[in-house]
Amino acid sequence: MSSKPSWPDYYAVTVDRPAWHTVTEAIALFAAEDGVPGLDGAGEPRLAVDLGCGAGRDARELLRNGWRVLAIDTEHDAIDALRAATAPEDRPRLATLVADIGSFILPPCDLINASVSFQFLDAAAYARTFAQIASALNAGGRFCGLLYGDRDEAAADPAYTCPSPDEIRSWLAGFEIESWDEREEDGTMALGDPHHIHIVEVVARRR
Repeated sequence: MSSKPSWPDYYAVTVDRPAWHTVTEAIALFAAEDGVPGLDGAGEPRLAVDLGCGAGRDARELLRNGWRVLAIDTEHDAIDALRAATAPEDRPRLATLVADIGSFILPPCDLINASVSFQFLDAAAYARTFAQIASALNAGGRFCGLLYGDRDEAAADPAYTCPSPDEIRSWLAGFEIESWDEREEDGTMALGDPHHIHIVEVVARRR
């Protein structure tokens, strides 16, 4: 497995794909609580932070549902792809930042999303970021993510961090886990490379 994908090719392939189901599930859970998609109890747009936004498949789904979004990625090309694909009516609620997601200080927010992005962090940054997530989320806020597990093919590559499901659960000790699924299979990556996949799909609500 290459330690760094071809990002422009990756963005071109994924930009029009639908949001990951963890994100749509989190959106639906908030909507069921609030009665109006994307708005809090005071009628203001909620804030979501998308860590490692890529071409923006998740960020744009949040925007379509009325959320404000801070989308962060280490790659300028990712932010350019997201901005180009965002509908004009949603752009006022989109903020973007090119930054290292493992050292960025998270603002207070209602949702933090990490879809297949944390594996690029080193182990210390991974744990530190999860500690930040717990402190940045407002009470009742949610984390949703797709996280490489320790039986993923990438776990053999020192450039990646792939924690065990038990370790992921330990970082979510202060959360109510609303959805949890472990998937392990032989499949392909976005650019068609064969890959043994072990992934944890989670939605969790901060108590």
